[in-house]
Amino acid sequence: MENILDDSVPLPKKVLIVLLCISILFSIGLLAKIRIASKAAAEDFSNINLNIVQGNTLLAVSNPALPIKVQRVKMIVTAYSSDPLQTDDTPFITASGSKVKEGIVANNLLPFGTKIKIPEIYGDKIFVVEDRMNWKKGYYHIDIWFPDYWQAKSFGAKRTIVEILES
Repeated sequence: MENILDDSVPLPKKVLIVLLCISILFSIGLLAKIRIASKAAAEDFSNINLNIVQGNTLLAVSNPALPIKVQRVKMIVTAYSSDPLQTDDTPFITASGSKVKEGIVANNLLPFGTKIKIPEIYGDKIFVVEDRMNWKKGYYHIDIWFPDYWQAKSFGAKRTIVEILES
């Protein structure tokens, strides 16, 4: 590295090197302050729980014992199976990356992990949004996963109220 005190180094280059050194020192000091502040914040908010939303986002929940709010939405409910004609090239993997199983639904509106009920058809059974549908189906359409093609086919299409559960 050049000696910046040497007269052969042009003034703009000296200023740039000094500014770079100052910014590095400032960044180190700022990081130290952030670490101290985050430790203090962690102690102040130790009673807050973090829930994972859509597999990659943390959502702070201060009291998970709050009553569940329910939003009721009229939707079309259909069914699908892991038949290659109804899915992409990974028929047993959902859009969220999980493996298909009973209780999985596909929807384009709700975030992954959203719990729903379809009370007129399934009573209090809870379904979880883990998959997506063709964009042409729109947002107000739920597709329930069935283990076999004929079960899905015989389900048909129904217009009903879907209860979206959120805490």
